[in-house]
Amino acid sequence: MEFEFDEDQRLLQQLVRETVAKSRTLPEQQLWATYQDLGWLEAPPVELAIVLEELGYAADPTPFLASATWFAPLAGRLPQGSGTGVFDGTGRFVLDADRADEVALLTRDGVTVVSGPELGAERVEIFDPTLHVAHVDAPDLVAGVPDLALMGLAISTVGSCRRILDLVLGHVKQRVQFGVPIGSFQAVKHKAADMHVAIERARVLAYYSALTIAEDDPDRGRAALMAKAAAGECQQTVFADGLQLFGAMGFTWENELQIHLKRACAGDLLLGTAAVHRKALVA
Repeated sequence: MEFEFDEDQRLLQQLVRETVAKSRTLPEQQLWATYQDLGWLEAPPVELAIVLEELGYAADPTPFLASATWFAPLAGRLPQGSGTGVFDGTGRFVLDADRADEVALLTRDGVTVVSGPELGAERVEIFDPTLHVAHVDAPDLVAGVPDLALMGLAISTVGSCRRILDLVLGHVKQRVQFGVPIGSFQAVKHKAADMHVAIERARVLAYYSALTIAEDDPDRGRAALMAKAAAGECQQTVFADGLQLFGAMGFTWENELQIHLKRACAGDLLLGTAAVHRKALVA
């Protein structure tokens, strides 16, 4: 499989980056309307991964991820408004279930789409206040996590980690100790290199997963597990080294870094950590 973007994909990546950069200060409803109008929700898997990586980089607050990768794979269509899916068999920690217009439930009798407001999901307060997560009570739920949902979380986490690395690099180039920028210290360079390698590894596996989904490859299930596991391991490295290099100020509310640290950590925890998916690969 070819991992290099073609010309159209590179243009899409540039368009998404420019659009997100210009509109990130807009209210959430306007952001969501912008993404819908641009047709990004209808993108095929690889192009969708490109969009999700850039939205992850910006810590997107809209229900885009849940609508495109949690609802659509179950329902076989896009939601009327926003949507999400319940497919872990428990209904615990469902992304955007508290604000979704439609919720797709995976049950013993198949997929059932219900109205989000009528479902009455209860939002759960977590360490990331910008992320909507809720518990859903519904009968006869069964487990069957879509590959697209794992890929979506993986590439979104990669985007968050990319942003963390960029913020850290900007900081170590400006922070001076002993008369020189701390970025010139060998130990700092090594940690930054470790972060970069972890991100690139997870990024390649996430796009490999998207490619297998696009081609309906028999290896798509295994590829999705590998992508989610690699993204979780990437998050662990980037979180630890990024916070250490930035210093304690990186976790204060005044600093942008804490937003992306929390989002990356949430991306690892949702639908199972790296360890969970490593065990699934062995099994």
